[in-house]
Amino acid sequence: MNKFNSDDLIALLQLCEIEGLGVNKVRNLINYFGSPLSVLNSDYIDLMEVEGINQILAKRIVNENINKKYLANSELQIKLLEKHNAYIITFWDEEYPYYLRKIYDPPVCLFTRGYILPEDENAIAIVGTRNPTRYGIKVTEQLISDLIQYKITIVSGLARGIDTIAHKTTLQKQGRTIAVLGSGLDYIYPAENKSLFFSIPENGCILTEYSFGTKPDAMNFPRRNRIISGLSLGSVIIETDVTGGAMLTAKYALDQNREVFAVPGNIDAKQSHGTNYLIQTGQAKLITNAKDILEEFGDRFIQKETKSKEIDKSSLNIFETKIFDILNSEPLHIDLISEKTNLSTSDCLVHLLSLEFKGLIKSLPGKYFVKQ
Repeated sequence: MNKFNSDDLIALLQLCEIEGLGVNKVRNLINYFGSPLSVLNSDYIDLMEVEGINQILAKRIVNENINKKYLANSELQIKLLEKHNAYIITFWDEEYPYYLRKIYDPPVCLFTRGYILPEDENAIAIVGTRNPTRYGIKVTEQLISDLIQYKITIVSGLARGIDTIAHKTTLQKQGRTIAVLGSGLDYIYPAENKSLFFSIPENGCILTEYSFGTKPDAMNFPRRNRIISGLSLGSVIIETDVTGGAMLTAKYALDQNREVFAVPGNIDAKQSHGTNYLIQTGQAKLITNAKDILEEFGDRFIQKETKSKEIDKSSLNIFETKIFDILNSEPLHIDLISEKTNLSTSDCLVHLLSLEFKGLIKSLPGKYFVKQ
């Protein structure tokens, strides 16, 4: 659930538009004043007390509160959420990805379609060239087929080539995947991935730090890559030239103290120049299979076939049991829960609240619910 109400979310979006206010300065301001609205309503002298806020920035914040230059567009962003079946996660919300929160410059806002689940903390990024060889395609498909057997979420960038193969293979194998965009949620790029764009939220999430209306400009993708690596325990680089975008993902992962893996390739193929260089210079671990990745994380990952701990349902009443039995790890809307249990929506909400208090389920934005 969002920590901030709609007025605060609008104020937060206004702050993010102010020139010179990067993500870390916005975080400092809100941590100091308590809420985005409190920041906008603060006077010049108080603003100057915050670390990183100089006279120019303080004046810009005060001017925004007076002139409301970015108010209309910020209000529009909130309205567009419903149109695009999306929602906002802020840095201060429980749903904000755990590992992304730990990078140097985590986004203060994430626009998302689909849901980020607790299990997505076990994520591995798979990235690479837009022009893979048959070898690169085969390796990508095999690695992902093996990794998802360990409940690992696959993160990539929805780009052509390795990214697209990574997302598609994960969905075909019924795994979870997260796609990070370099544009707003209202721009599907590349256009040929339209079907994939709408399929991913059914078993994963599409997210971006860019607001609606932001085009997929080239300057956005390097910053997008820091989110791909930031969401993940490690990044696997499959086929890239030394100038490829995947090399940036590797650099970000190293800066974030995350694991980097690379698949060796043909020394004569430019698609392998980057991966071979990462291995040669000791920046990445050479891998040939999923086991090479998994051994870096000890016993963190357990195969899906392993039986999960039995839940003691003796304390549940008949209605709670009925609801609990139809829920699983995928979000289910209250209307569908009501339909499946033949209970009224109001009765469902009462029992869902009880189940949540018992730590058995979790509520998500938009009246969706999942098992813990």
